[in-house]
Amino acid sequence: MDFNDTPQEAAFRAEVRAWLAATAPAHVVQQGVTLDDAEEVRLGRAWQRAVYDGGYAGITFPKALGGRGGTVIEAVVFAEEESRYTLPKGPYIGIGLGMAINVIARHGNDAQKAQFIEATLKGDLTWCQLFSEPSAGSDLANLRTKAVRDGDDWVVNGQKVWSSWAHRSDWGILVVRTDPTVPKHKGLTFFVVDMKSPGVEIHPIRQISGASDFNETFMTDVRIPDANRVGAVGEGWACCMTVLMGERLGSGSHKSTVTPLLDYAARTPGADGGTALDSSSVRLALAQALAEEQGSKYFEARLRTMVSRGENPGALAGMVKLAYASRLQRTSGLALELRGLDAIAPDADDAQTREIQHDYIWSTVMRIAGGADEVLKNQIAERVLGMPGDIRMDKDVPFEQLR
Repeated sequence: MDFNDTPQEAAFRAEVRAWLAATAPAHVVQQGVTLDDAEEVRLGRAWQRAVYDGGYAGITFPKALGGRGGTVIEAVVFAEEESRYTLPKGPYIGIGLGMAINVIARHGNDAQKAQFIEATLKGDLTWCQLFSEPSAGSDLANLRTKAVRDGDDWVVNGQKVWSSWAHRSDWGILVVRTDPTVPKHKGLTFFVVDMKSPGVEIHPIRQISGASDFNETFMTDVRIPDANRVGAVGEGWACCMTVLMGERLGSGSHKSTVTPLLDYAARTPGADGGTALDSSSVRLALAQALAEEQGSKYFEARLRTMVSRGENPGALAGMVKLAYASRLQRTSGLALELRGLDAIAPDADDAQTREIQHDYIWSTVMRIAGGADEVLKNQIAERVLGMPGDIRMDKDVPFEQLR
């Protein structure tokens, strides 16, 4: 397989580089700058609008839906070049681009596509994901938030948790239980919900990092029009799988975490007057991480090509996320080791070490978010390798009969 750009891809890369060089610097967030939530979202919307105006938003989406009508490889090329800049691209933008419009494009109706896709590509709408609950984390199908049909509306009651940036989101993608008389995976239905709806109450969660990206979201008699139902009643699990596949493919990240660490090690003093790169153990750890990162990059491109052909990678998508999360934890941990004791309490002006600390803390989250390591390993073992499945006593039992 030839991993070099074709002449057409090289021309597109040159075009993207020139556009980014002219456009991105005005949107770059400088190292060490801390933004409050509202300002970060404002900057994120502005950058996404610039991408849209430049013709690079939704590269693989049809032009009729506001996209570019391009190829998967073009999307990968743009992401690689964009990652050279430190831009405001958090979950407040990523959930909409990587999850919401994907599920709407695949399972939604024409009216929903017209209402939400182009507006999200423009940065006009931000999204959150209302999936996890106190009793439904790794076992998402155990969720208890329920919706009851009432005329043209559904009345929703329940609680969601770990809702990233829900406090700054316009809309949410929501999965609820609409039929407790069938097994747990079959009684779910998928909606989009206006986060300003009466009865929606959002409580930010104070995290160990000091930030409050996550939230608890309570829903009390929230009325959602049936027009906001995505897919058929009872087909919520299929919609969830579309969302999670996009989340896991996107978790691989096109931004290298190893290349900056190579530079960091080369600038870090070693034990004998040289640099940290003089250590054979450091070089081995970095070489292993770089090889894994390159392998994951091309494996992810292969899976994205499958998606573009209408194929479903299924559990293969979990391999991208599984590899990325463990690699990020190892590389950020190595960076802290290279920093030494100063990594414990960096100086106030040591922005780089604070960023490494953040990456290390966030890497532990990534071992759970979007599918815990153990769950993904089970899925890969059963659905990719064909190994015997775990015994599931609740598989064919109506949800209302589960203890």
